[in-house]
This record gives sequence, structure tokens and C-alpha cells, in this order.
Amino acid sequence: MAVTVVSVPKATAQIPLLPYLQTPSSVSNTSENQTVSEWIYLDGRPLFRIAASKNDLSERLENIQRNLQQINQDYFRSSTEELNVQIRRVNDLPVIYVNDKYLMTINAEDAKLRQVDSVTMANQIAGDLQKELGKAREERQTSSLIFQGKNAGGIAIAMILSSLLIYRYQRRSQKDDLEPISPSEEIDQPITTQLNQQKHQHLAEVKKRLFQLTQTGIWGSGSFVILGLFPYTRALQIALLVVAQIPIKVGIVVLGTYVAIRFSYALIDKFTTTLISGGVLLNSETSERMQLRVSTFSGVTKSITTLIWIGVGILLTLISLGIDIVPLLAGAGLIGVAVSLASQNLIKDAINGFLIILEDQYALGDVITVGDVGGLVENLNLRMTQVRDAEGRLITIPNSEIKVVANLSSRWSRADLTIPVSYQANIDDALKLITDVALEMNQEPFWKRQIVEKPSILGIDNFGDRGMMIRVWIKTQPLKQWDVAREYRRRLKIALDQAGINIPIPQQSIWVNNANLLS
Repeated sequence: MAVTVVSVPKATAQIPLLPYLQTPSSVSNTSENQTVSEWIYLDGRPLFRIAASKNDLSERLENIQRNLQQINQDYFRSSTEELNVQIRRVNDLPVIYVNDKYLMTINAEDAKLRQVDSVTMANQIAGDLQKELGKAREERQTSSLIFQGKNAGGIAIAMILSSLLIYRYQRRSQKDDLEPISPSEEIDQPITTQLNQQKHQHLAEVKKRLFQLTQTGIWGSGSFVILGLFPYTRALQIALLVVAQIPIKVGIVVLGTYVAIRFSYALIDKFTTTLISGGVLLNSETSERMQLRVSTFSGVTKSITTLIWIGVGILLTLISLGIDIVPLLAGAGLIGVAVSLASQNLIKDAINGFLIILEDQYALGDVITVGDVGGLVENLNLRMTQVRDAEGRLITIPNSEIKVVANLSSRWSRADLTIPVSYQANIDDALKLITDVALEMNQEPFWKRQIVEKPSILGIDNFGDRGMMIRVWIKTQPLKQWDVAREYRRRLKIALDQAGINIPIPQQSIWVNNANLLS
């Protein structure tokens, strides 16, 4: 508890006294009979400390508070500036009187705070009272209030100018962040363009939060300083400091953690962009594949970075609140061992997920088949893989359960077609027609970008009940095999109809040897 006395002279209007503020006390032991200490405040400034047992401190503090308040009011309202601080001895203990009014008695516990005898401490407190009470009376004079008002005005002007400069710089920085990207760069390297855009977004967010923090610091610190200029508002300054101490600490840690996370995102995008631009990770044959892999690796890396920074933020918050984290870390270690033993499947999921990403078994946007299920990979992290099948079902697969996986879109894909041709058709004409349709489709600009290599007509692959089965392979860009196959089937059907070659249907021949049935 702190004793804060705010008094005004007769010539000025009085304001209600604020509640006395409580400040941290020094406790030598948790026992009720041990000595504790508290500060005595005058106009928001620490004056001296008193000591007593834990049970008696609040009563003694209240008595000194009441005595000092009465002395201040009488002194500030008096017409004379004379201040008489006396030290008298009562029962071999020094007693302090101010203008013949009792203030307090110095005991041995008080003297131990300054490591001096009680008489010496009484003289020191008397000197402090003589100085601080005179200063408090002088601060309440009209000339002093006018002077402090001018200082407050100067500080307010400086706050406004600083805020305007920061705002102007912020607007200019936002304009720089909105610079358009050249079309050639966007076409040539879409993955680097995407990473650069993400990096600029993260850096813009970091700048925005820093500008907000700067503006808050300017107005908050300026207002705090102005409150401390006047004796009537200095108690409010201390009150704000005590009340807002914990929220300010926690807010700074939270904002710092958020800024660190976004800045880490920007560094990850910058590092990846540098590797790709240098040709370390990207070439003309693997651009689409690298785009999928970079998206997966970037997302997982950012998730891990977020968890790390959140953990650091929690520890810093506990430290700022004065909590000893050493026992917590020791307990967390034991809990971690217990959790690891009870969560072996989660550990297996994490290890297998890390190997999947490291070895590039598949990435976001790939089409995979795992056992009896398959589909488009929509989510991939260290614990699980989520795929969307052809019917729209979202299938979740723990990474530890993935033993064998078939990737249908890794680096390139293939349209595997089986074309049935009737036994009555001329096979050479049919093969030439199938080849011409494939080559013609490969010459068109739109489909040429989808088809990687010249289509391969493998020939007759099988003799089936529907006819001769001709095998066709068309190598395509990842995930384009189905589009190419559909278009090729449509064109081939039109060409076969024009050439008079029928696509056979399954047929059966029935032999009847019974003469009666034949008649």
C-alpha cells in the first residue's frame, strides 16, 4: 500500500483525493510475525519507507497516512511558508513533529531499512520532509502551475508533430508496398511472384503493427509525462502505472510475438524465393511440381515457426508477470515424457509426415492413391493427410498409416488409353487414323502446352471379346491427363465415324447342334 497525499491551497479548487495506491512490499518471510516494509508517497513521489510486522503494518500505514494528510492540508492552507520539523524523544524513541503536529515514531525496524540508528534515520526523514513539503507547496503556486502548463503544451505539440510525421511515413510506406509486379515477371516465374507477394504482405503487416505501437507509445508516454507535471494529477499517473502495468507487459509480449511470427513468414518466403531465383530448386521441367512442393514446405515451416514463437511468447509472458518458470520447465519436461509415452502414434505421424515432405512423396494439389482410397490432397501437415475423392468426400489419413502411396501427378502424368477396333476393320488404316488424331491434337497451341511429349501409339495390346485393343500413351503436365484423354476420345470418335470404322461392342456366338431345335 502506498500513501499518496494530494492537497490544494485555498486559492485553487480542490479535487477529491484518489485512493491510496498499493505498491509491492518487501517481505523477509512468509510468517505473520516477520518484518515487511511499504513506501510513503507525497504527490506521487516516494518519500520514505516504514517497517513493521505483517499484522501491524496496515494499521501503522493508515495512521501515518492520516497524520501526513492533515499536516499537508494545514501547511498548504496556511498563509506562512514557515515549516518547522522537530524530532523529540519519547520513551527513548525519536518522534517526528511537523509544525507541532505528530507525524510518526521511528522504531528499530525503520532504522534497519537504511542500516542506520533510529536517530540518524529520524534526521534523514526530517530533512526529506523539509525539502519535499516545501517543494510541494511551491509546485502549487500559480507561477509554477503556469510554467508546468507551458511545458505540458510543448509536450502536446511535440506529440502531435511526431504523430503526424509517423502517419505520413506510414502512408508513404504503404504506397511503396503497393508497387505493381511486372507482367513478364508474373508470367515467367509464377511461384516466385506468389512468394514475393506473400513476403510483401507479411512485411506490410509488420510495419503496420510497428507503426501502431509507435503511435501508442508517443501518445501514451506523452500523456504519462504530462500527468506527472502537476501535483494534482501525479497520483493519477501512479494509479495508471499500477493498474496498466500488467496489461502493458502482456500486450507488448503479445504484439512482439505476433510481429515476430509475421516477420518469420517473410523471411521464409524470402529464403525460398532466393533459392528458386538462383536456379537451385527450379527449372523448366519441374516448375509446376516445385510450385506444389514449395506451397507444402512453406505451410508446414510456417506452422512450426508459429508454434515455436507462441511457446516463447508464453514463457516471456510468465517472466514479465514475475512467475518463476524454472519449476514450470521442469514440470513440462516430465509431462512431455509422459505424453510421449502415451502418444506414440502421434510421434509416428509426425516423423512420417516429416519424411513425406522431405522426400517429396506428394504435396498439396497432388492426386494420390493410398490403399483403397484416393483423391486430391487438400491438406498436409506433420500429423495427417486429407484428400478429396471424386464424390466430394474429405478423407483423413494419419501419416503413420501411409505405407504405400501412388502419386498420379508427380512431375508429369500420363493418359493411358485403350482403343477397341473391330476385327473386320483394316488394322493399318485404324492405326494410322489413331496416330494422325493424336499428332494433330499435339500441334494445337492450347493442347501442346498440356502434352509434354509426342504421343506414343504402342500398337495392338490385346485381342479381346470386343475386338483388337490398341494401346495409346500421352505424356502430359501434372493433373492434365484426364483433360487430354477426354478431348482425344472425342476427336477419335469423330474421326472413326468419318472413316467408317466401327467401335465394336461385346458379342457372343451360340452354336446349336440339336437337329430338332434347328428345324
